[in-house]
Amino acid sequence: MDVFPRGRAAAVPRSVPRAARDRWAGLLPTTVPPPADRARLAALPEPARRWLEHAVPPGTPAWTTAEVVMTGRIRLGGRWRRFRARQLLAPGRGFVWAARTRVLGLPVTGFDAWGPEGGELRWRVLGLVPVVTGRGTDVDRSAAGRLAGESVTVPTACLGAVWSAGPDPDTAVLSWDLGGQREDCTLRVDPGGRLTELRMQRWGDPDGTGFARRAFGADFTGEVVAGGVRLPERLWAGWDRGTARQAGGEFFRARIEGVILR
Repeated sequence: MDVFPRGRAAAVPRSVPRAARDRWAGLLPTTVPPPADRARLAALPEPARRWLEHAVPPGTPAWTTAEVVMTGRIRLGGRWRRFRARQLLAPGRGFVWAARTRVLGLPVTGFDAWGPEGGELRWRVLGLVPVVTGRGTDVDRSAAGRLAGESVTVPTACLGAVWSAGPDPDTAVLSWDLGGQREDCTLRVDPGGRLTELRMQRWGDPDGTGFARRAFGADFTGEVVAGGVRLPERLWAGWDRGTARQAGGEFFRARIEGVILR
């Protein structure tokens, strides 16, 4: 859980596919930030203030990116498969998620990304045979929604987002303008200030019936501490949250193994 050492440049991990390394490098900050501006808390909806007061103690640097190592299971082809991933996440700017899993006993590696270059998916078997590739407007919009939702991994960056009151008690709406589109995420916070749930209408086509705004969400449990910041440790994510099809829409279960905030 070590933070970015002052004065030392960050390197692109060797596990990041070559095609994604420029994207990764472009998201890395070059300086250690000043303390987070906690004066912004006063203007936030009470649940948002409760979360960020808990997650961002006084004196915490205003970290803008997180490098996250995670393990878990992802559902591919109707089966749950183990994965290991490393992600660089810069709320409001972009992300790269590079992972490794196995299908039919063969290694599958690749990345999902969004940034100034737009969204992109690129996955290969044995590092050679393409199995999933994607670019274009629909990939851009879906990946932007993902970035908005995963911004909660960098609570200090969320201090600078747009906030509004949520639809229910203990909720607040976190909003980002990404690629010219607004992405709204409804967060639920428990009485102690822990983030427990995220819901949003994310652009996607989970059932092959066409792209549209679909119910999407994640649940969070546990906490890890990195760079002075408290983050959720485990998450479960999927489509059709809050509907009768929620169980079938779940496709992602992960545990954070390590975080470097920069």
